[in-house]
Amino acid sequence: MPVSNSLEPYSLDLTTGLPRMAAAPTTPRQQLRYARILKTAAGFAQRQFDTLSLSDVAARADVPLGTLYRYFPSTAHLMLAVYRQQLRELRDGVRRREGKGHALAGLMMEIFHLRVMQPGVEHCLIRPAGKDDDSAQLLREIDALSEEVVGSLSKDNGNDTVRARILLHLVSGLVQAVRCRRLSLFEAEKDLKKACTLLTGE
Repeated sequence: MPVSNSLEPYSLDLTTGLPRMAAAPTTPRQQLRYARILKTAAGFAQRQFDTLSLSDVAARADVPLGTLYRYFPSTAHLMLAVYRQQLRELRDGVRRREGKGHALAGLMMEIFHLRVMQPGVEHCLIRPAGKDDDSAQLLREIDALSEEVVGSLSKDNGNDTVRARILLHLVSGLVQAVRCRRLSLFEAEKDLKKACTLLTGE
Protein backbone atom coordinates (compact mmCIF):
# COMPACT_ATOMS: atom_id res chain seq x y z
CA MET A 1 0.00 0.00 0.00
CA PRO A 2 1.53 3.35 -1.04
CA VAL A 3 2.50 5.80 1.68
CA SER A 4 0.46 8.99 1.50
CA ASN A 5 2.38 12.20 0.95
CA SER A 6 1.78 14.54 3.88
CA LEU A 7 2.49 17.54 1.67
CA GLU A 8 -0.46 16.93 -0.64
CA PRO A 9 -2.09 18.86 -2.25
CA TYR A 10 1.30 20.61 -2.33
CA SER A 11 4.53 19.20 -3.61
CA LEU A 12 7.85 20.45 -2.30
CA ASP A 13 10.17 22.35 -4.62
CA LEU A 14 13.51 20.98 -3.48
CA THR A 15 15.45 23.83 -5.09
CA THR A 16 13.81 26.42 -2.85
CA GLY A 17 12.40 24.46 0.07
CA LEU A 18 8.97 25.93 -0.64
CA PRO A 19 5.76 24.00 -1.22
CA ARG A 20 4.24 24.39 -4.66
CA MET A 21 1.27 26.71 -5.04
CA ALA A 22 -2.07 24.94 -4.83
CA ALA A 23 -4.26 25.17 -7.92
CA ALA A 24 -6.72 28.05 -8.11
CA PRO A 25 -9.93 27.25 -6.23
CA THR A 26 -12.96 25.88 -8.03
CA THR A 27 -15.83 26.07 -5.53
CA PRO A 28 -17.69 29.39 -5.11
CA ARG A 29 -16.81 29.61 -1.40
CA GLN A 30 -13.12 29.03 -2.05
CA GLN A 31 -13.14 31.48 -4.96
CA LEU A 32 -14.60 34.20 -2.76
CA ARG A 33 -11.92 33.59 -0.15
CA TYR A 34 -9.20 33.60 -2.81
CA ALA A 35 -10.50 36.88 -4.25
CA ARG A 36 -10.61 38.38 -0.73
CA ILE A 37 -6.97 37.43 -0.19
CA LEU A 38 -5.90 39.14 -3.44
CA LYS A 39 -7.97 42.24 -2.77
CA THR A 40 -6.52 42.56 0.73
CA ALA A 41 -2.99 41.93 -0.50
CA ALA A 42 -3.35 44.70 -3.10
CA GLY A 43 -3.56 47.18 -0.23
CA PHE A 44 -0.35 45.78 1.25
CA ALA A 45 1.38 45.99 -2.16
CA GLN A 46 1.69 49.75 -1.64
CA ARG A 47 4.26 49.07 1.09
CA GLN A 48 7.95 48.28 0.67
CA PHE A 49 8.50 44.58 0.11
CA ASP A 50 10.64 44.04 3.21
CA THR A 51 7.81 45.29 5.43
CA LEU A 52 5.27 42.79 4.08
CA SER A 53 4.12 39.80 6.09
CA LEU A 54 1.85 36.97 5.04
CA SER A 55 0.52 36.75 8.59
CA ASP A 56 -0.59 40.42 8.41
CA VAL A 57 -2.37 39.78 5.11
CA ALA A 58 -4.07 36.67 6.50
CA ALA A 59 -5.26 38.55 9.59
CA ARG A 60 -6.61 41.48 7.54
CA ALA A 61 -8.31 39.14 5.04
CA ASP A 62 -9.71 37.07 7.91
CA VAL A 63 -8.41 33.78 6.54
CA PRO A 64 -6.29 31.13 8.28
CA LEU A 65 -2.57 31.59 7.67
CA GLY A 66 -2.40 27.97 6.48
CA THR A 67 -4.94 28.76 3.75
CA LEU A 68 -2.87 31.71 2.57
CA TYR A 69 0.31 29.60 2.49
CA ARG A 70 -1.54 26.91 0.57
CA TYR A 71 -2.09 29.26 -2.36
CA PHE A 72 0.93 31.54 -1.89
CA PRO A 73 3.95 29.91 -0.23
CA SER A 74 5.87 33.21 -0.08
CA THR A 75 5.24 36.95 -0.12
CA ALA A 76 6.72 37.13 -3.63
CA HIS A 77 4.20 34.60 -4.94
CA LEU A 78 1.38 36.65 -3.43
CA MET A 79 2.60 39.97 -4.86
CA LEU A 80 3.00 38.49 -8.33
CA ALA A 81 -0.49 36.98 -8.12
CA VAL A 82 -1.87 40.41 -7.12
CA TYR A 83 -0.35 42.00 -10.21
CA ARG A 84 -1.52 39.15 -12.44
CA GLN A 85 -5.07 39.73 -11.19
CA GLN A 86 -4.79 43.48 -11.83
CA LEU A 87 -3.67 42.81 -15.39
CA ARG A 88 -6.60 40.43 -15.90
CA GLU A 89 -8.95 43.17 -14.74
CA LEU A 90 -7.32 45.66 -17.12
CA ARG A 91 -7.68 43.17 -19.97
CA ASP A 92 -11.34 42.60 -19.20
CA GLY A 93 -11.91 46.36 -18.99
CA VAL A 94 -10.34 46.89 -22.41
CA ARG A 95 -12.54 44.16 -23.88
CA ARG A 96 -15.68 45.75 -22.46
CA ARG A 97 -14.69 49.15 -23.86
CA GLU A 98 -13.57 47.81 -27.25
CA GLY A 99 -14.44 50.25 -29.99
CA LYS A 100 -15.06 53.05 -27.51
CA GLY A 101 -11.77 54.83 -28.00
CA HIS A 102 -9.79 53.60 -25.00
CA ALA A 103 -6.51 55.35 -25.79
CA LEU A 104 -3.25 53.44 -25.70
CA ALA A 105 -1.61 56.24 -23.70
CA GLY A 106 -4.32 55.97 -21.04
CA LEU A 107 -3.82 52.23 -20.74
CA MET A 108 -0.04 52.56 -20.51
CA MET A 109 -0.50 55.17 -17.80
CA GLU A 110 -2.64 52.72 -15.81
CA ILE A 111 0.07 50.06 -16.05
CA PHE A 112 2.75 52.60 -15.14
CA HIS A 113 0.85 53.77 -12.06
CA LEU A 114 0.15 50.20 -10.93
CA ARG A 115 3.87 49.56 -10.89
CA VAL A 116 5.14 52.83 -9.49
CA MET A 117 2.55 52.96 -6.70
CA GLN A 118 3.05 49.34 -5.60
CA PRO A 119 6.65 48.87 -4.39
CA GLY A 120 5.78 45.43 -3.04
CA VAL A 121 4.82 44.26 -6.52
CA GLU A 122 7.62 46.10 -8.30
CA HIS A 123 10.26 44.46 -6.14
CA CYS A 124 9.07 41.03 -7.30
CA LEU A 125 8.89 42.05 -10.96
CA ILE A 126 12.48 43.29 -11.20
CA ARG A 127 14.36 40.90 -8.92
CA PRO A 128 16.19 37.93 -10.49
CA ALA A 129 13.81 35.09 -11.28
CA GLY A 130 13.49 32.59 -8.46
CA LYS A 131 14.45 28.96 -8.81
CA ASP A 132 10.94 27.70 -8.16
CA ASP A 133 8.66 26.81 -11.05
CA ASP A 134 5.69 28.74 -9.64
CA SER A 135 7.46 32.12 -9.69
CA ALA A 136 8.67 31.49 -13.22
CA GLN A 137 5.15 30.56 -14.31
CA LEU A 138 3.65 33.66 -12.68
CA LEU A 139 6.18 35.88 -14.46
CA ARG A 140 5.46 34.20 -17.81
CA GLU A 141 1.72 34.76 -17.30
CA ILE A 142 2.36 38.40 -16.36
CA ASP A 143 4.47 38.98 -19.48
CA ALA A 144 1.86 37.34 -21.73
CA LEU A 145 -1.01 39.26 -20.12
CA SER A 146 0.85 42.56 -20.37
CA GLU A 147 1.53 42.05 -24.06
CA GLU A 148 -2.06 40.94 -24.67
CA VAL A 149 -3.53 43.97 -22.93
CA VAL A 150 -1.30 46.50 -24.70
CA GLY A 151 -1.36 44.72 -28.07
CA SER A 152 -5.15 44.62 -28.09
CA LEU A 153 -5.25 48.38 -28.71
CA SER A 154 -2.86 48.31 -31.63
CA LYS A 155 -4.20 49.22 -35.05
CA ASP A 156 -1.33 47.40 -36.76
CA ASN A 157 -1.83 43.69 -36.13
CA GLY A 158 1.49 42.86 -37.72
CA ASN A 159 3.52 44.79 -35.16
CA ASP A 160 1.28 44.80 -32.08
CA THR A 161 3.42 42.38 -30.05
CA VAL A 162 6.65 44.24 -30.79
CA ARG A 163 5.06 47.60 -30.04
CA ALA A 164 3.58 46.28 -26.81
CA ARG A 165 6.93 44.88 -25.70
CA ILE A 166 8.71 48.17 -26.44
CA LEU A 167 6.17 50.14 -24.41
CA LEU A 168 6.32 47.69 -21.51
CA HIS A 169 10.13 47.90 -21.44
CA LEU A 170 9.79 51.68 -21.42
CA VAL A 171 7.40 51.49 -18.47
CA SER A 172 9.92 49.36 -16.57
CA GLY A 173 12.66 51.91 -17.21
CA LEU A 174 10.50 54.87 -16.25
CA VAL A 175 9.38 53.21 -13.02
CA GLN A 176 13.00 52.64 -12.04
CA ALA A 177 13.92 56.22 -12.98
CA VAL A 178 11.16 57.54 -10.73
CA ARG A 179 12.10 55.23 -7.87
CA CYS A 180 15.75 56.34 -8.14
CA ARG A 181 14.60 59.97 -8.36
CA ARG A 182 16.24 60.57 -11.71
CA LEU A 183 12.84 61.61 -13.07
CA SER A 184 9.83 63.14 -11.42
CA LEU A 185 6.49 61.38 -11.75
CA PHE A 186 5.32 64.20 -14.02
CA GLU A 187 8.38 63.87 -16.30
CA ALA A 188 7.94 60.11 -16.56
CA GLU A 189 4.25 60.47 -17.45
CA LYS A 190 5.12 63.05 -20.09
CA ASP A 191 7.76 60.75 -21.63
CA LEU A 192 5.35 57.82 -21.68
CA LYS A 193 2.63 59.82 -23.42
CA LYS A 194 5.15 61.05 -25.99
CA ALA A 195 6.37 57.52 -26.66
CA CYS A 196 2.81 56.32 -27.25
CA THR A 197 2.29 59.13 -29.72
CA LEU A 198 5.50 58.35 -31.58
CA LEU A 199 4.74 54.63 -31.79
CA THR A 200 1.14 54.99 -32.90
CA GLY A 201 1.39 58.14 -34.99
CA GLU A 202 -1.68 59.53 -33.18
